[in-house]
Amino acid sequence: MTDIVFLHQKKLTEPQHKVTKISSFAEVWEYPTTGNKSLHASVTFIPDEVISTFVPKEILNEPNYLTVQLNEQEHIMLAPEFLQYINHSCNPNVFFNTTNLVVICLRRIEVGEEMTFFYPSTEWCMAQTFDCNCKTQKCLGRIQGALYLHPTILQTYKLSDYIKQKLEKL
Repeated sequence: MTDIVFLHQKKLTEPQHKVTKISSFAEVWEYPTTGNKSLHASVTFIPDEVISTFVPKEILNEPNYLTVQLNEQEHIMLAPEFLQYINHSCNPNVFFNTTNLVVICLRRIEVGEEMTFFYPSTEWCMAQTFDCNCKTQKCLGRIQGALYLHPTILQTYKLSDYIKQKLEKL
């Protein structure tokens, strides 16, 4: 009698990430094991190209982890809402121009690439600080807002008009 040996391979019961197409230019990727979401390009973008416009969905007096700072007293929830999934990177590929209310491409973005922005480019003092895990050569570690970074570091980034004004007053 011959013994039959079954080799069991671990079968993936869930995909690495769930993709939801949310616009003509982007899709949200959700990772089932962590619940984290990120915004990814579904078309190619070139530097200085406007990726999206945005408007305030709601204006708050204080920051929270989803707001973008316009000035000293105004922190906005974004519309379209999917822009909230543009995560932080110390080597960003997009910029939130809070004067013209547009998201701009900083460097070429390929299809499938995650869109990221440098949170201190718009945030003076953040509601929730965190340890950055972007793993880029430019990684700054602890992210707390522009107030906590040396001006020589900040000058290497594209900054909102509000952050530029705050730096000039220092």
